[in-house]
Amino acid sequence: MENQKSSSGLKAVIAVLAVLLVGSLVYIFKMTSDTEIVKTELKTTLTEKESVMKNLQELKSTYDAAIAENTSMSDELIQERDKVVNLMNDLSKSKGDVASLSKYKSQFLALQGNMKVLMAENEGLKKQNTTLTTQRDSTVVVLGETKKNVETLTGQNEELAKVVEKGSKLTVLNTKGSAFKLRSSGKQIETDKASRADALRVSFTIAENQIAQSGDKTYYVQVIDSKNNVVGDKKSETFGDNTLTYSFATNVKYENKTVNVSQDLKGKNFEKGNYVVNVFDKGELVSKTSFTLK
Repeated sequence: MENQKSSSGLKAVIAVLAVLLVGSLVYIFKMTSDTEIVKTELKTTLTEKESVMKNLQELKSTYDAAIAENTSMSDELIQERDKVVNLMNDLSKSKGDVASLSKYKSQFLALQGNMKVLMAENEGLKKQNTTLTTQRDSTVVVLGETKKNVETLTGQNEELAKVVEKGSKLTVLNTKGSAFKLRSSGKQIETDKASRADALRVSFTIAENQIAQSGDKTYYVQVIDSKNNVVGDKKSETFGDNTLTYSFATNVKYENKTVNVSQDLKGKNFEKGNYVVNVFDKGELVSKTSFTLK
């Protein structure tokens, strides 16, 4: 009887140990599986982090190449490139968990979208610049064939080149300064003698431009004598942070057609030497020339 009880107790102990063994094996298997899963997830996140970093590096390289072309969009491109660099720095410091990687991916996609828009705009500007350069070169050739005064032509070409680049701005050509003697009969005789001059005449031409805005235009003319004094009204006008002292202002009604402008500046005792004539459209110098009185 006692042997039967001992046998039953032993069987019970063996059964408990068997259950514990099975439970331990199940627990060990689960821990091992969880560890493998964690390793797999960690490896995946690290791979994704490297992938995002590689994409950001390619994005930065694209911006670097575009910035090196030194277009008018360089400032905007530099700002976007700096955003990419900052994101790369943040990503390199991150732990690479799923949540942060998702955030960096979203930010990368946003930066990539901005890049595509800016690159398209930059390419468009490059094509426009090529066209404008061709137009400018053609204009220079035409002017070279029709003008003989090299000094005046150089100044006009510089102003015309700026206007061509800006596309819709008006071009001021043929700027000329000269002096006149007024006879009692009212007749005006051109002179290069300072002692005989009663008036200075400034003339210029506003070229035809079909894409420019028509309407009333005001040009400010500044005549500076050989002693660096402004001749004439000596009025002042402020444009932004700059103040312009000018000899006279002339109003022009512009209707997209060529307009010739001429105005006299009367005076006495004009200085001998070189005179500089500057024509301003608001605060911007649009043409200049010079002449000499003996």
